[in-house]
Amino acid sequence: MRVLVVAEGKHELSGALESLLKRLGGDNAVFEFDRVSNKSIHAFHGKGKGYFKRAFRWLKEAEKKGADALIFLIDEDDKRERIEQIQEAQDSLLSQLPRAMGVAIRMFDAWMLADEKALTEVLGDNINRQSTPETIRNPKQVCAKLLEDSQIQISQSEMYARVSCKINIDILCDRCQSGFKPFATYVRNIFK
Repeated sequence: MRVLVVAEGKHELSGALESLLKRLGGDNAVFEFDRVSNKSIHAFHGKGKGYFKRAFRWLKEAEKKGADALIFLIDEDDKRERIEQIQEAQDSLLSQLPRAMGVAIRMFDAWMLADEKALTEVLGDNINRQSTPETIRNPKQVCAKLLEDSQIQISQSEMYARVSCKINIDILCDRCQSGFKPFATYVRNIFK
């Protein structure tokens, strides 16, 4: 199965998102990655709001490339309207292409804070349970501070890639119920 995966940031596209997708059932899939902001992909000029149009345009791009499915993930970034727009694109009957669209609350980085045991194993320090990840004001900064305070010398992207290999998916679903849990359900449905 060929899957086009479209996401926003370098942390998602540096192995962490791919690891999560494989653990959600895509271990035999062939992934092709791209950035939401790819300048050669222009938003669809039909009805709908900004992120609906952008997501729908990526559906058309996935069809054009002959992909079997599309996975599309953006950050909420305190713009609540993105959730509704992406849900509308997920539910749209304008394309029959299987898809998993999601919005990470507040951002993808929050998912890396869900499981303190995974963080402890990756960072080599005893990491306390973080507050509810989706309520953390700046999860990227919290992750950077945890990495800075540890003895391990890796990039933040590498930290995320390692955490995503070890994180307990059930804990991630439980602690990130608004963003990760519905996204995980859509991803699992693609790989059934």
